[in-house]
Amino acid sequence: MAENQFTFENEQYRKTYWHTCSHIMAQAVKRLYPEVKLAIGPSIDNGFYYDLDSPFAFTPEIMEKIEAEMRKICKEKLKLERFELPRAEALEFMKNEPYKLELINDLPEDEVISFYKQGEFTDLCAGPHLDSTGRVKGNAIKLTACNAAYWRGDSNRETLQRIYGIAFPKKDQLDEYLAKIEEAKRRDHRKLGKELGLFTLMEEGPGFPFFLPKGMVLRNTLIDYWREVHKRYGYVEISTPMMLNRGLWERSGHWDHYKENMYTTVIDDVDFAVKPMNCPGGMLVYKSEPHSYRDLPLRVGELGLVHRHELSGALHGLFRVRCFTQDDAHIFMTWDQMKDEIKNVVRLFDEVYSVFGLEYEIEVSTMPEDHMGDEKDWDFATETLKAAVTEMGKDYIINEGDGAFYGPKLDFHLADSLGRTWQCGTIQLDMQLPERFELEYTGADGEKHRPVMIHRVVLGSIERFIGVITEHFAGAFPTWLAPVQVKALPVTDRTAEYADKVEQALNAAGFRAEVDHRSEKLGYKIREAQAQKIPYMLVLGDKEQENGTVSVRNRKGDTTVMLLDEFIAKLREEIDTKAR
Repeated sequence: MAENQFTFENEQYRKTYWHTCSHIMAQAVKRLYPEVKLAIGPSIDNGFYYDLDSPFAFTPEIMEKIEAEMRKICKEKLKLERFELPRAEALEFMKNEPYKLELINDLPEDEVISFYKQGEFTDLCAGPHLDSTGRVKGNAIKLTACNAAYWRGDSNRETLQRIYGIAFPKKDQLDEYLAKIEEAKRRDHRKLGKELGLFTLMEEGPGFPFFLPKGMVLRNTLIDYWREVHKRYGYVEISTPMMLNRGLWERSGHWDHYKENMYTTVIDDVDFAVKPMNCPGGMLVYKSEPHSYRDLPLRVGELGLVHRHELSGALHGLFRVRCFTQDDAHIFMTWDQMKDEIKNVVRLFDEVYSVFGLEYEIEVSTMPEDHMGDEKDWDFATETLKAAVTEMGKDYIINEGDGAFYGPKLDFHLADSLGRTWQCGTIQLDMQLPERFELEYTGADGEKHRPVMIHRVVLGSIERFIGVITEHFAGAFPTWLAPVQVKALPVTDRTAEYADKVEQALNAAGFRAEVDHRSEKLGYKIREAQAQKIPYMLVLGDKEQENGTVSVRNRKGDTTVMLLDEFIAKLREEIDTKAR
């Protein structure tokens, strides 16, 4: 690695740094607790971990001792030295580490067996590593968690303990990272979903979220916006069955390639599957009537509920579920319409993401080795994707070989308010499903032709997107999305009737308003409304009742007195413009 690449911004160096940290952690564990057996310790996207077989649990107190020992090892500036051993000698060298023995025995006969030594500690490892433990800043290391992990990911094997850690070249970088982690915990959509009454998860339906009344308001408002945008962009909406027979899934290829992720049943002695995606149903809708070139492009949207079997360990709030509503659309077009349609979709994405204040990067995924179709078609489709993005003045990065087997794609990686990225939107070109389903249109020449198809989702999954924006806004949704937009707070019983009239006026104007009639102190009611992230609280006392005004308090605590009609006009403008 060249000298100018020794910076933490360089991904290779960063991963090498974290990999070295995992060895430092393992060395610290063996110094303190020699009886612990080592499994594996790689770098990961955010730090490093080591899997350990220990007769005792790694408590927070023990992890603090390990951290302290790691800092000592960094100060010792131990040189990391790589060496190789023949298989027999390697097995003898690792004879007291059963997990390392298994790894060595599983290596191909011709594979080099390499080790890294630092002081008294040596680990089986392919590398690479830093040249010295002194390169790691001991005061910028933090062990962040300890979880159970199966050896080699097999639930039938030994249960190990996995200690996670993070490290940076500077202490202030670590402090900034830990502050972000704490903020992410505060914004966790599972926590906020419960506190704000949006959704819940129950053991009776793991991976199948329950949406509560306020969550349904949020969900339906989001869907209303989706429909309004798609109508403006020339889409029609369909709905296809949730369950279709085996023949359809064989035709689409899912029965052979995706069956382990599908829920199946038998009806009238025929195999059926609950749909894991909407595409095959969309093909049948297209085939249900003849089409001319004059009908194209045909933009067809569907908010389809799909089911996919996910492993229980992979389930995570609304981010990874077993049923979700995919905001699909399929666009059927001629080859020469491809570029303009891609631009049209990107414009739609741009509009939607900007409403939520989500910036994005575009990734072009190219032809994988396991692909279907002619390479010339692939090249044309890929270059068309690139040209469409470039002509719109946008940049992209290449993700070589990561396209779908049926066509190249654009993936949209959204960045939230904490700088975390989420892959939500995607535009996939498909030259294969139209072939499999024998889709046709009549051209200007009177002959039958095969359309090209775009699969695209903008939100990705309604459920997951709700999780993303819940964390992005920390539950303080923009007024247009907030389940309750205004809370009227009568100061005394004398103003209770006035509060009801204010609520009625707001609801009649199309807003979502409530009155808090509880016999609690005003300060308590305000704190409760703030905890519920309600955009506006109207404090209504004798003076407001007498003057026909409202004392408007926003979530930040700013207060303004205005006429009720003025407030309604202000609220209308804020909601109509979807202001953040």
